[in-house]
Amino acid sequence: MSELDWFLQINLKARHLRLLVTIDTYRNLSQVADVTHVTVPAISKSLAELERGLGLTLFSRTAQGLVPTPHGDCLIRHAREMLTILHQARDELKALSSGTEGKVHIGMLPASASMLVAQALSLLKQRSPGTNATVIEGTTASLLPELWQGRLDLVVGRLPPPDTLGSFAEKELLEEPVTLVTGPHHPLARRKTLKWSDLRPYPWILPPPGSILRDPLERALEAHDVPLTNNYIETLSTHVVRAHLQVSDFIAVMADTPANDTVQPLHILPLSLPKLLRPAGVLWNRNRSLTPSAQLMVSCLEETAQRLAVKSRGAR
Repeated sequence: MSELDWFLQINLKARHLRLLVTIDTYRNLSQVADVTHVTVPAISKSLAELERGLGLTLFSRTAQGLVPTPHGDCLIRHAREMLTILHQARDELKALSSGTEGKVHIGMLPASASMLVAQALSLLKQRSPGTNATVIEGTTASLLPELWQGRLDLVVGRLPPPDTLGSFAEKELLEEPVTLVTGPHHPLARRKTLKWSDLRPYPWILPPPGSILRDPLERALEAHDVPLTNNYIETLSTHVVRAHLQVSDFIAVMADTPANDTVQPLHILPLSLPKLLRPAGVLWNRNRSLTPSAQLMVSCLEETAQRLAVKSRGAR
């Protein structure tokens, strides 16, 4: 067994992992000492012992502070993952000790999965009241790194293009048609038939650049010779979209729009868009086993999606 193997398998401790991550976060030993309540000499000694045990230099001492070497970057990345796994193990052990059944951490993509997630959570609680859930809303760019690092168990929402998935596994859940919508008092809402050219005078509520829907929407409108005006709002918030459509002549694009909402009713324009997006679904890291709580949540999502699909077909 080499010196490196021996240290990693026998001598590496959780305190070493926390030290690496903290130094990488602050890059300054005085700040590390402040947040860890340990003296600077003690931190320097611990880092020197770690580097000596590994036989590697992990940080370069520069005028800008401590900068990770390539060896340091590698070990820090794995240290963050190992600490996440330890925290998850702690949470599961605490849950078992307290009589609860676990916890699932869910990322939700906005404007595409709120109804699916809400009803699946209700089903989860019916089946396992002791299983708790944390739901964080965000974009694909913000949630997928959290999923990869293990801070999220699942990400639910509109599935990204397959070539962006990498180490993520996916399950398709629900086809959600994309429609053009206005508020009920919009001038176009009173018309039974429309041409694409009728949209040209009106401002838009658009998904932001870089979001999954923006590029295919622009291509679809361009194909129908509907240029986007300079008068627009960009948001992924369904709450902002719904509220603004009630008081304006804007047009928006939404997925799976319930037209019978009595609080904030919307009008679906009678213009057919091509299939712009992939289905709603759930993603997880294929390199990590799903916890029992996450497996149960996936099952609840599948059943909820089937119910919503049946309901949607019945409403047509």
